[in-house]
Amino acid sequence: MTSIVFMGTPDFSVPVLQGLVDAGYTVSAVVTQPDKAVGRKHRLQASPVKQLATRLGLPVLQPTKLSGSSEMAKLIELQPDLLVTAAFGQFLPTKLLNAAKIAAVNVHGSLLPKYRGGAPIQRAVMHGERETGITVMYMAKKMDAGDMIAQSAIPIEADDDAGTLFQKLAIVGRDLLLAQLPAIIHGTAKRIPQDESQVTFAYNIKPEEEQLDFNQSAIALERQIRALKPDPGAYLRHAGERIKIWRALVREDTGNHTPGTIIARGKHELAIATGTGALALTELQPAGKAAMPITSYLNGAGQHLQVGDQFVEVSEAAHEQN
Repeated sequence: MTSIVFMGTPDFSVPVLQGLVDAGYTVSAVVTQPDKAVGRKHRLQASPVKQLATRLGLPVLQPTKLSGSSEMAKLIELQPDLLVTAAFGQFLPTKLLNAAKIAAVNVHGSLLPKYRGGAPIQRAVMHGERETGITVMYMAKKMDAGDMIAQSAIPIEADDDAGTLFQKLAIVGRDLLLAQLPAIIHGTAKRIPQDESQVTFAYNIKPEEEQLDFNQSAIALERQIRALKPDPGAYLRHAGERIKIWRALVREDTGNHTPGTIIARGKHELAIATGTGALALTELQPAGKAAMPITSYLNGAGQHLQVGDQFVEVSEAAHEQN
């Protein structure tokens, strides 16, 4: 049976690994990112892939950095038939790619050549794309630049966020990979070069991109909120407090309002003027509390908010200086 070294980290990777095991492939090792400190108490938490691999009794390696590591030496010694990656989170050295007897393949969360990089699903939502998908591809030294084997597209619905798309695309990726593996193993899979003139990049989300700026349009802000849900979450600052915004709706604003001004306060939403249109907040999470509908917030911590009040956004750097 074909031996596979699987490399992945988040929830997106879990159905792919489970699918390989269920299909009867021999997974000789699972490589994932080191355990991460989470929450206020900074407790170490294993990645979703490590948790699954542990339940399945598969050997797990967690190199901080692959290049030159003892873990990479072990992987090369295994001489796997295939290397399969799905959102692993590190570059793979050429020496490791060459260690695969048959091929090194990647399950990538975009329709390449669009959105090469570490945040393809988030960027697709943020940019208002109407569809996204999965590309199964041969790996190359250059990031996400290898020849494509197959693609499968799905629509991005109006209520989709990064979380829902990760769930959908994980299943699409699993099924597409399993469908292509026989041809990959027998050397008959397609090799479709990427059109370099159509390449775009999906760089990782930067901390400064998490903060809402009401000078932008309501459409852009609503996309930003969905793109950053469930992690890391978009936020605004009010009265020195960071408030995460989990859901909002785009509304018209026919008045001449300063961006950041509350223009409507209803039972189920709080509408704020933006650069173009208005953003109606419907679900948020104050610091140290659970997510809640806007109704609960307005009946509690936000009961003082009135039409005409301002949400004046200050950058994190400026806030820390004050």
